[in-house]
Amino acid sequence: MQSTNNQPKNRHTSTNKSTDFGELLRECAIAISEKDSNKIHHSFWMLNELASPYGDCDQKLASYFLQAFFCKITESGQKCYKTLAFVAEKNSPCTTFGHVASNGTILEALESENKLHIVDISNTLCTQWPNLLEALATKNDETPHLKLSNGNVRKTYGVPFELNVISGLNHLGELIKESLNIQNDEAIAINCIGALRRIQVEERSATIRMLPSLNTRVMTIVEEEADFCNSRMDFLKCFKECLRLTTLYFEMLEESFPPTSNERLMLEREYSRSIIRILSCDDDIVDRDSECWESSVQWSERLQEASSLFGYSNDIVDDVEVLLKRYRSGWSLRLSESGHESGIYLTWKEDPVV
Repeated sequence: MQSTNNQPKNRHTSTNKSTDFGELLRECAIAISEKDSNKIHHSFWMLNELASPYGDCDQKLASYFLQAFFCKITESGQKCYKTLAFVAEKNSPCTTFGHVASNGTILEALESENKLHIVDISNTLCTQWPNLLEALATKNDETPHLKLSNGNVRKTYGVPFELNVISGLNHLGELIKESLNIQNDEAIAINCIGALRRIQVEERSATIRMLPSLNTRVMTIVEEEADFCNSRMDFLKCFKECLRLTTLYFEMLEESFPPTSNERLMLEREYSRSIIRILSCDDDIVDRDSECWESSVQWSERLQEASSLFGYSNDIVDDVEVLLKRYRSGWSLRLSESGHESGIYLTWKEDPVV
């Protein structure tokens, strides 16, 4: 792997540093796309002079993109991606935003039901459910019975609770009523947070059309706002989208933590894992981990083929806005303005992130 120094560097001090840095990254991406070994070598030397995981925003971006570029040309992306598995601290609303919006939607859709069954198709390690259980426990009327499939909780807050563990599934397309132990008197909600992007692109529409067949009352979907599907065969296009999203994320971290924060470094290293996967892992690893992100427009089109879309209530929007007050002022909420979409966006300085 390309070695880099671990201390901040100050070689690039011109006022046009950010512009020069972006152009240098683009030149390197073009050289890799064109397989120009001389330009690649020169670009790597320039980036290595700038790169440092402990420096400012540009230096850190250079460090992680240099790592991804190196993995790309050495075909070592899969190995590096598997190695860089860090547990990220939650210091932004990117996760809790989806939890609050999804929980509110599920509670409203199943408000009058006595037996709730939530099929949890997510990658949030069940951190979503304590707040929902607490909300159910404080209801004025009779507390409903809750069955949670494919999830887990440590505290039930006195809510009648049943855990249904799903095993032996290779992919979501195999979900059937029998495997989920669905009963006729249960109101079904399907919760998908960061999960649908793990389905192979060619199977997504069919899987989404299948989910309503489980007599689903409501289905919630939360995904990052990025398009790596239409660009996955175009390295330059994929790079530009990756750079846009990564720059937003690193700018947010730079304003949220001091330069030497261990938590910040952990989050940046975790995100560097995504850069490596997106830019330098072959199709086989993408298909297995299958995190090919799509935009909200693309997800809305798939969902409209399967069922009707509806917007969020004012109460849910208010709850999310209250949540965002706990974080830095750069975070905000934006409602969808398109008639072809139905959802809400989490934005960082007006640029949609989730």
